[in-house]
Amino acid sequence: MTDPRVSNDRYPPQPTRSKPRAATARSTPHDELLSINEVCEELGVARATFYRWRAHRKGPASLRLPNGTVRIRRSALTAFIAACEDATR
Repeated sequence: MTDPRVSNDRYPPQPTRSKPRAATARSTPHDELLSINEVCEELGVARATFYRWRAHRKGPASLRLPNGTVRIRRSALTAFIAACEDATR
């Protein structure tokens, strides 16, 4: 019997991603995994900016590891930077 006080309405299910991100790149077996701090330092943006991009699916493709940390592949960051450069031309 489930407890009536416990409800999943507080955390509704998130919508599934219907299409892949635009700035994805193929990873290689030895593709470096970067931390959020490393990516923010390389891009020269604040962590809040990175998380905002991630929430709006505008930033580089990221992955969540089993321990809960978020990492960004070097190839995804390179593709993101290239896409930004192409958009400014």
